[in-house]
Parts: sequence; C-alpha cells; structure tokens
Amino acid sequence: APAAQGGQSRALPSGVATPRTTTPARPQQRDRRGDDRRQSGKLTVTRALGDDGARSRSLAALKRAREKEKRGFGGARELQAKQVRDVVVPEAITVQDLANRMAEKGADLVKALFKMGMPVTINATLDQDTAELLVTEFGHNITRVSASDVDIATDEVDDAPEMLQSRPPVVTIMGHVDHGKTSLLDALRGTDVVRGEAGGITQHIGAYQVTLKDKSRVTFLDTPGHEAFTQMRARGADVTDIVVLVVAADDGLMPQTIEAIAHTKAAGVPMIVAINKIDKYEANAQRVRERLLEQEVVVEELGGDVQNVEVSALKKTGLDELIEKIQLQAELLELRANPDRPAEGTVIEAKLDKGRGPVATVLVDRGTLRVGDVFVIGAESGKVRALVDDKGRPVKEAGPAMPVEVLGLSGVPSAGDPLQVVENEARAREVAEYRQSVLTQKRTTSTPASLESMFSALKDKQAIEYPLVVKADTQGTVEAIVGSINKISTDAIRARILYSGVGGITESDVTLAAASGAPIIGFNVRANAKAREIADRQKVALKYYDVIYDLTDDIRAGMAGELGPEAFETVVGRAEIREVFSAGKTGRAAGLLVVDGVIRKALKARITRADVIIYQGEIASLRRFKDDVAEVRAGLECGVTFTQNFTDIKPGDMLETYEVELRERTL
Repeated sequence: APAAQGGQSRALPSGVATPRTTTPARPQQRDRRGDDRRQSGKLTVTRALGDDGARSRSLAALKRAREKEKRGFGGARELQAKQVRDVVVPEAITVQDLANRMAEKGADLVKALFKMGMPVTINATLDQDTAELLVTEFGHNITRVSASDVDIATDEVDDAPEMLQSRPPVVTIMGHVDHGKTSLLDALRGTDVVRGEAGGITQHIGAYQVTLKDKSRVTFLDTPGHEAFTQMRARGADVTDIVVLVVAADDGLMPQTIEAIAHTKAAGVPMIVAINKIDKYEANAQRVRERLLEQEVVVEELGGDVQNVEVSALKKTGLDELIEKIQLQAELLELRANPDRPAEGTVIEAKLDKGRGPVATVLVDRGTLRVGDVFVIGAESGKVRALVDDKGRPVKEAGPAMPVEVLGLSGVPSAGDPLQVVENEARAREVAEYRQSVLTQKRTTSTPASLESMFSALKDKQAIEYPLVVKADTQGTVEAIVGSINKISTDAIRARILYSGVGGITESDVTLAAASGAPIIGFNVRANAKAREIADRQKVALKYYDVIYDLTDDIRAGMAGELGPEAFETVVGRAEIREVFSAGKTGRAAGLLVVDGVIRKALKARITRADVIIYQGEIASLRRFKDDVAEVRAGLECGVTFTQNFTDIKPGDMLETYEVELRERTL
C-alpha cells in the first residue's frame, strides 16, 4: 500500500545489503609508527625496543642528569684555596696584561679601579704604582722590574786566558779624498774595486780579508774620504786595531787627513803613515813628515814612535814593507779572542738588497757566528739564513775579525749597531721590540728642555721649510746625505727630511712627496715603473745622483730658489722738508732742499720723522719753478706731492729716495 511505502522500507531478501548503508571495503589504514620501513624512515634503537611513545633523550641531557645526581650525593663543593702568584710588573702595563699575569678576570680589575676612582677600559695603560695597588688588592705578590731589564746586558766579562786564540788584525785605511786609499787596498787585494766608483769616491765602508804569503790574514776596512762620511769613518775607527793613514806625497796634509788623525787619537789605536804616490815627480815625503809634526804625529825618522812607509799603489812598490809593519804592530798588540762563545759583532754597513732583503756587513768581534744563529742587531732581530764572505762565497761560520754579509734580518739596521747572538727567537723579538720602543719614545718626546731651546724651536718654526724625501742604497750613505743636507739649512730656510730610507724609490715614497710637494732624492737608486708613473701624474720631481758633491750643490741651489731673489736697497738721494703747502682740495705739497744725491720721480720714496718711517710709497709729482722735472740734484730746491693722498707732512721731516735691486740668492 502507498501508506506502507511512505512509512517504512520494504524488506529485501536476506543476503542483499541496503544500498544506502553498504560501503565498499577500504584497504587497511597503515600506522605511521608501524613497521613499514619505506614510509617510516630508519629504524632507531628506541623503536626497536618498542618504546614508541617516549621521546629519546640526548647524550648531553643524560650526562647533565648524572652530574646533577653526583652533586646531590656529594653535597656542597668545598671552596678551593686562592693561588697566590708572583706578578712581574714593568714600568707600564695594560689592564688586560696585568689581569693575565694575575690569572684574574679583566672585568674584575676594571671594577676595582672604578672603585678607586679610576674609570678606565681594559686596554688602558697603568703605571707601576697603580699596578702594585691592584696586585696587593687581589692578594698577590709584586715583583717590580725596569723596562731596561729586558735589554741584553753588555757582557764585559773577559774570557779565560786558556780560551783565547790569536786573531787577524783589523786595519782601517783612512785619509783624504783621492789620496789613493782604495787604490792601495786594491793593490793589497790584487783585485780592482776602484773602477766602478763615481767621481773617485768610495761611497760605502767596505770590509775585506786578505790572506798573505805566510798564510796569516789581515782584515781591511776601507772608509770613504769625503767629509760627509765623517760619522761612518768614526765608526770605522771604533772597531779597528790599527789605522793606516794614507797621505799623498804630492798633496800633503788636507782637511780630511787632519780629521782622520783626530779620529784615530780619539779611538786610541796605533797609526801607520803610508806616504802614497811616491812615484810622482812632485812627490816630497820629507815635507809630509814635517807637516805631521803640526798634528803631534812624530814619525820614527824624526825620533817618534809612529811607523811610516813610502808606497806607490800604482807601481805596487813598498807594499811588502807596509804589510811587515802591520804584522809587527799586530804582534805588539797581542790580538786574541775566544771563538767558542756566542758571537758578538759590529755592523759596518747595511742595505736593502732587492733580491736578498735586508743585508748587513758585520765584523765579528768575538765568538763564532754560524748559519742558524738567532741574533739581535740594534732594534732589529733575525736568524742567520746565510753568511757570505768578502769574495761573494757562502760560508757556514765566521770567526773573530772576519767580515761577512749576514742575511735573514727583520729590517735594515744602522751602521755601528752591535750584533749579539741570543738563545731563542722569542728573546730576540722581545729585545728588538724594547729597543724599537726606546727609539720611538726618543722621536716623540723631543720637548724643549729650557727657555732658550723653546725660543730656538719657535725661531725654527718661522723659517721656511724645504721638504725632501731621501732614498739611498745603504744606511751609511743615507745618514751622510741627511747630515750634509742639514748643514745647508739657514735661519731663513731649513731642510725638512720627510722620510729617509734604504732601497729603491717606491709608490709610497712618491705619494708622501706629492702630499708635501717635496722632490725625491735618489742616491745610487732608481724609481720603479709604478713609482715613475705616479710621479709623472702628480708632478713629483725625481732627482738621481751618484756623487754627493752634485747632490748638495743642487739642494743648495733649490733652497736658495725657494727663498726667491734677495732685495738689496740703495739710497739714491736725501732731502729735507722745509715748508708744507696745500695742493688742491685735500692734498698737500712739500718744499724740499735736496741735501744729498738725486731726488728722482721714478724711484721709491719714504719720509722719516726722528728716524722713524712714517710713509713709504712713490712721488706723485716733482716740480721746480712750476715745471715738471724728472730729477733734482743736491743743493737745489723743489716741490713734491705723494701718492695715496699722504698729507701728514711737517717741516723738518726727511725724504729719502731709493732703488731696490733683486739679486739671485745664495746659501
């Protein structure tokens, strides 16, 4: 029935599902934590053990938990006793460095200083007294040391007599320019060293060891003769045992000869006079001996104790006799040294070699210098990389009185610096840094010590400065050039060396010179391609020299040119103002009597009253009996008016006319 259909559904045969309630069978849902390895990723230890729900703990967490348990079992940790340290404190130390030495936190030291009323940072430098307060505050012991304790103490202890062995004598050849010092050494060495020298001047100190016929050796130092190298020559005398004074038989005693005698006497070393050029027609050896008396040098022929020998370097005569006298003098001196000790030596010359870096020519005083030795040389340190003898051959070691080139320096030292071998590189660096700081302090703390020096410093500042950059091939040459340039300076203009150094001219040198408008002086060195390019672009003058005379002459001329021409004033005429008249509405004219010379309209004029200048200018008009004239001579009267409408004229004033001549200035 329809009613039955609307109220309930018809019953279907058994086994047939109702369409609305029946759904197709779904495949079984996979559990993500199940054992399907492709879907769930790798199998972990936790999952394998079946602890699926628990989150795994990291090893670090387990470790922390165990430590916590241990602390719980052990109870409170007992406080460790504070370690008291002996703190070495120099004259100045930073807060951080002091904290490191005390093994304390830097922040704690800053806090303690803040409480003392010193707000500082961790990089602040403290003096010794403040450092001592902090050290005692933190319960440590202080050991105060001076900064100079870092330096190597000069070892003056004499070696035991049984350790001493005879050593070759060190002979310095001294004398005037062109008297044949290098030629004499050349004859003794049998090699030619004079040919390549510019202007016949030895530009550097050279050191050579000559082996004689009897296998004994003599070390020769060749010193330059030019006066600018006085300091280098003095250093040569300081390391020498015997001085051979070369005097030309035709020239006699010259300024540098006398200077060399003074150096020799100051050094307290024996002298042998070699009278050279004896082969010349005008040679007069006797006159040289007599002239030496003036300098209190009495040769054996005149009853003294100074040996002398007549030689000719050109003809190679008298050389054997000279060597005999050197050997005789060396025997009397009994020269001995201990070769079995750390080496000590003196720098004869130093330079910056393009291929080898800083190179120092060192004369070993005592001990033996070996390849691999760590040394301090002035304010530089290093390790001997190689030793080269005077013939250019590499050697493994150098004994007393042997000159060698040393490679392996950190920088170029100064000629005359001492070389000392030390135990390790750390010690060498420490000493070099201390010496460098001393040099820096000297440069920066040049305060005027007295009122006079303060006024002279002010006076120096008023002088015109002539800036220069100096580069040369060796340290000794640099010093000699700087000394010569400083001598040229006057009250009106003085040379200011912006930078002086060893080696070729570089881009940084050109940049420095360009900033100050300074020329660059190159002595036996040249600029590299990049430096030349920058110099052309920035209009920096590059001046090259190989003879020191030319260099000083050019700088003298350049400094004179910088000052400009010098004005020389000549008074042409004088006149007395007798009367004053009105001229025009505002102007005034003066009636003059010419007393001396000529009053000329074209010249400059000045009016003095009681010898005080009250006007300087020019004469506007010059008249005589209402006629304009060019000049009025002495004894005549005239009338004048002045430029700038000058009206403060009174009878009794004096008028001077003068001309100014500009002449080229010379220093």
